Amino acid sequence: MTQAQISLDNLKDSKPNIIFVMTDDQGMGDLSCMGNKVVKTPNIDAFYQKSTRSTEYHVSPTCAPTRAALMSGAHEFKSGVTHTILERERMALNVYTLPEALQSAGYKTGLFGKWHLGDADEYLPQNRGFNEVLMHGAGGIGQVKLGDFPPNEENLYFDNVLLHNETIVKTKGFCTDIFFDAALAWTKNQVNTKKPFFTYLSLNAPHAPLIAPESYKKRFLDLGYDEGTAGRYGMIENIDDNFGKLMSKLNEWDALENTLVIFTTDNGGTHLRGTLNGKKVKHYNAGLKGGKNSPNEGGNHVPLFFYWKGVLTEGKDIDKLTAHVDLYKTFIELAGAELPKKMQTLEGRSLLPLLESKETEWKDRNLFTHCGRWKSGLVDEAKFNKVAVRNQKWRYVNNKELYDIENDPGEKKNLAVDYPKVIEAFQESYTTWWENSLSYMVNENRKRVKQQPLHLRYSKQLKAQGIPEWEPQKD
Repeated sequence: MTQAQISLDNLKDSKPNIIFVMTDDQGMGDLSCMGNKVVKTPNIDAFYQKSTRSTEYHVSPTCAPTRAALMSGAHEFKSGVTHTILERERMALNVYTLPEALQSAGYKTGLFGKWHLGDADEYLPQNRGFNEVLMHGAGGIGQVKLGDFPPNEENLYFDNVLLHNETIVKTKGFCTDIFFDAALAWTKNQVNTKKPFFTYLSLNAPHAPLIAPESYKKRFLDLGYDEGTAGRYGMIENIDDNFGKLMSKLNEWDALENTLVIFTTDNGGTHLRGTLNGKKVKHYNAGLKGGKNSPNEGGNHVPLFFYWKGVLTEGKDIDKLTAHVDLYKTFIELAGAELPKKMQTLEGRSLLPLLESKETEWKDRNLFTHCGRWKSGLVDEAKFNKVAVRNQKWRYVNNKELYDIENDPGEKKNLAVDYPKVIEAFQESYTTWWENSLSYMVNENRKRVKQQPLHLRYSKQLKAQGIPEWEPQKD
């Protein structure tokens, strides 16, 4: 479909390129366009101004669960992901993944950065629908005991060892720069082919350890902030610079007219407290309660910005309740993908009706949040531990607290005593969902691996051929 034929009234089957940028552990308050007065994100701010924005977008409260929901179109528990470690982050092998669906519609697919859905060969993204991959292991660079490459323990976030398709390589530079450079080079090649593509830029920053290039930390240290805050905000400003470069290149390549660009984050923020000139301070969190790994609003309410030049409405806010599970259906409808008859049940909804210009009804629903991470074998005891149910108006937390989010987004006043019927409906809905989820938790009680798969792969390649240096193709 040509640009002239695409309008807000016929987004289905329009086959745009899709570039999906997702940062790690960056909350609702970690952008200047969202009200942060300390960190400066001018490039994402400019993107925000011209985007269609989902103001009520919800993900999972931690990393691997959100990625599983994106890749499967269903709650993470439905694909066996109940933790970020202990092999409980492995996405079930019977999942027909989003990139596989896009490939079936003629898309090339690339992942750059964080996978975090299993490091054993059969779980790797190369075998789950991605044509091009540059990734670290485990849930973060340097998490060697949990599966990342051994050398990364000594060179956190700089000059890292990564997996490029089937070959382990040594990179040079700061990790976020590397992932953007790799994504840009691959994306430019896809632009040249004039065939649709899906670029998944899944960053590990600003996940801890809170490390940034010195030039990005300096401003915050000069202001008097602690090292952790300086590192974290420095990482965010580095992301912003790289995002600006991405948008500039897409404009230079005349690719924006047929490319949907999305910016979002994977869960709530971290390091919500620090010091300023030696005094303890709370960092801006957009007025939300809680951060990463919290069942409160700050744990999974995050930004979601869509931009498609000349197609989507600029500066438009969508206030309907949306979630990460909705993106699978949204993307496959855009791509015109035909799904197999036997696959996981998609729990999300297509967002196309909300993105299109026409008014549409959006039926209310319940979204279920569970922080997971229970000790192995204690799933039954975890039923009401760090959980929430959210609909458009209410957030029901830990089976005892009820907040009117429409009027109290900061969850300051517990109204549980005043609305027993609302609580009763949430309890019934949650119990049904929990019981239906248990049989899908295929990684529970799994025996721990004795040797991490990427450790074995690294040792084998080091002995056989060494670890070559990697450079992206020039864009």
